[in-house]
Amino acid sequence: MTDYREIHTERLLMRRWCDSDGAPFAALNADPEVMRYFPAPLDRAQSDHLIDRINARFDQQGFGLWALEILETGEFIGFTGLNPMPDGVPGAGDQEVGWRLDQRAWHKGYATEAARAALDVGLNRLGLPVIWSMTAVTNLPSQAVMQRLGMVRHGLFDHPRIDTGQPLRPHVVYGVRQPPSSS
Repeated sequence: MTDYREIHTERLLMRRWCDSDGAPFAALNADPEVMRYFPAPLDRAQSDHLIDRINARFDQQGFGLWALEILETGEFIGFTGLNPMPDGVPGAGDQEVGWRLDQRAWHKGYATEAARAALDVGLNRLGLPVIWSMTAVTNLPSQAVMQRLGMVRHGLFDHPRIDTGQPLRPHVVYGVRQPPSSS
């Protein structure tokens, strides 16, 4: 198993999580604006549990949701990476590219830059045939990132983990396939 502990982009370090990420990640997850397209903000215990799950996934498969750090300053700004699509959604069992960034990191191209690097790992290094991304239909900023990544809208679905009647239940899924080989 190849271990993708660190990935460098032009401006970012995508890396395994460390103990010092806990407090800024909890603050990010508690921010109602950051979490507006999720059912609810996370408290510190939920945020710490998420880090534990992310680290376990890295241990299991050698890649996952990387902590994001600005190279120039060392500032933690969130995460971007690959994670299994949940049961009950289009693409279940395949990998999803996802991101969650602190408000201070919005509108600077960091999500797109890091997601491109994650797609490179998934499609070109791991040879995954397809990678998905999903979000609430109302999350137009994330859909714009998906489109910038060259992902194609696959369809709409109701997220099975969000209660019927909730405004975030309608979701959209985008996908990108590995380019055909030139053999």
